[in-house]
Amino acid sequence: MGSGIVSNLLKMGHTVTVWNRTAEKCDLFIQEGARLGRTPAEVVSTCDITFACVSDPKAAKDLVLGPSGVLQGIRPGKCYVDMSTVDADTVTELAQVIVSRGGRFLEAPVSGNQQLSNDGMLVILAAGDRGLYEDCSSCFQAMGKTSFFLGEVGNAAKMMLIVNMVQGSFMATIAEGLTLAQVTGQSQQTLLDILNQGQLASIFLDQKCQNILQGNFKPDFYLKYIQKDLRLAIALGDAVNHPTPMAAAANEVYKRAKALDQSDNDMSAVYRAYIH
Repeated sequence: MGSGIVSNLLKMGHTVTVWNRTAEKCDLFIQEGARLGRTPAEVVSTCDITFACVSDPKAAKDLVLGPSGVLQGIRPGKCYVDMSTVDADTVTELAQVIVSRGGRFLEAPVSGNQQLSNDGMLVILAAGDRGLYEDCSSCFQAMGKTSFFLGEVGNAAKMMLIVNMVQGSFMATIAEGLTLAQVTGQSQQTLLDILNQGQLASIFLDQKCQNILQGNFKPDFYLKYIQKDLRLAIALGDAVNHPTPMAAAANEVYKRAKALDQSDNDMSAVYRAYIH
């Protein structure tokens, strides 16, 4: 997601400083006009608004609390926007430490995939500092097609996990349907054609089915990350004593796919859990 976000900020004329744990990933952006920050602390200290997008709660915490992390560069008035998909407890903890240093905090996880990120068509779910949300409007316009402000910190994390829970469960159901068609002697392509003419028709359905039919699992949304989001969504349900049996069942299928070395493939590779 991060590469598309940076490219679109640059295209819209924003001055951008970049940092990545893998330094080589910054090279293209430097060629496009971005500046290179040596550490997260340096980026935060030199920028008015810092956007972060990492893979999971541990990475989000390490980025802020670790050596030469964001917290070392935060000063009164500096702004930090975490666009990672994490749990509400993590984002609340990060907000508290940022604000304790006089900084301003906004969570803004995004719904989409790598292609939508590249095209500036993400859906942004924001919560926290309302004024900072408004200050980010030109940046959000560069990154996405729309944004939602959801109130207090933690709400965007919860909503994002629910969105991805629905998406991940639907993907597992698609894979299950295609394999059931195959083992009962039905055409998988015909199943897709029928689905595409009905109420379930969507870009997501068509793209993921095409991935499976073509055996092309190049990652657009990593399988390991959708499984992480399902796990966090189930924990969210557990915290309020709300059952999530569909998500729990889907999570087990993704865990099997991970055991089959599909973690770094697209989420549609969950199909392979049904054929092995």
